[in-house]
Amino acid sequence: MKNQTLVSEIVLLGFQNLHNIKIPLFSLFLLIYIMIICENVLIIVLVSSSRNLQSPMYFFLQQLSVCDFLESTIIVPILLQTVKNEGATMYFVDCLVQFYFFSLTEAFECFLLAVMSYDRYVAICIPLRYSSIMSHRVCVTLIFVSWLLSLIGVLIIAKIMATLQFCDQNTINHFFCDFFPIVELSCSDTYLVHINIMLQSIPVIFIPFILITISYICIAHAILKIVSNTGRQKAFSTCSSHLAVVSIFYGALIAIYVVPPRKELQTISKVLSLLYTVVTPLVNPLIYSLRSKDIRDVLQRILNRLHQAPRGQIY
Repeated sequence: MKNQTLVSEIVLLGFQNLHNIKIPLFSLFLLIYIMIICENVLIIVLVSSSRNLQSPMYFFLQQLSVCDFLESTIIVPILLQTVKNEGATMYFVDCLVQFYFFSLTEAFECFLLAVMSYDRYVAICIPLRYSSIMSHRVCVTLIFVSWLLSLIGVLIIAKIMATLQFCDQNTINHFFCDFFPIVELSCSDTYLVHINIMLQSIPVIFIPFILITISYICIAHAILKIVSNTGRQKAFSTCSSHLAVVSIFYGALIAIYVVPPRKELQTISKVLSLLYTVVTPLVNPLIYSLRSKDIRDVLQRILNRLHQAPRGQIY
C-alpha cells in the first residue's frame, strides 16, 4: 500500500496543568534560553576573533557552542509556546523537520564529545606529539566526518519513517517532536523502526560513550603521576566536571532512546528530555569554556578595552 499521510497538524501537549507556576516556568525557560544564546554566541565570537584561542581544543569548543546554539534554537521556542499556551499546534511536516534537525545536532554532539575527549587524551598523555597528531587539517576532518555520520544516520531514520502511515491520531504528549512520540502516532507496524533506532544507538551513543570513558581513564592514570598536589587537584576538578556533563547528557539519551519510559511515565520522559535539550546547552559553555583561563583572559582584555574607550575619547 502507498504511504498516505492523513494527519496534517500535530498538537503538542507540553506540560499540562501548570496553573500558578505557568508564568514563573515560562520566565525561567526564557531566561535560560537567553543565557544559552549569549553564552554560546560569546564563545563563537571569542574563538573566531582571538589569536590566542586558535588551538584544537578551542576549535572543538567553538563547534560545541555552534551545536548547542542550533539545538536550543530548534527546541526551546516551541517549549516556550507549549508552556505559555499549555500546548502548541504545528504542521505535521514542520514536526518532522524539527525532529530531523534535532536528531542531526544530537548525533553530532555525541560524536563531538568523543572527539573532544580524544583531543584531551592526546594533549595530556602524548603532549610531545600533540601538534603533529591534532593538526588543523585533522581537526577539520574530524568535524566534517562527525557531521557526515550524523547526516547519514538522520537520512536512514527519515527513509524508514517515510514508510509509516499516519491516520487519525495527532496528539503528542511532549513539548517537541521526538522519535517515540511521533512513531506512537503511526497506524503502521513500527517494529522495524524500533529495531533500527536500537541499532543506531550503538554507533551514535554507545561507541562514543565508551571512547570517552577509555580516554578519561587514561587521562586519570596520567594525572595520578603528577607530582604537584595542586596540579593534580586542578586536573581532577576539570575532568570530573567534564565527566559530570557527559554523564548527564549520555545518561538522559540512553534513558530516552535505549530504554524508553512507558506511557505512564511521560512526565519523567519530559524531564529527562529537558536535561539534554535545555540543561546541557546551558552548562556546556560554563563547564568547558568559561572556566578556561585563556578564554577568561581574552574576555577580560576585551572588557578592559571597552571600559577604557570612553576615557580615551574624553582625553
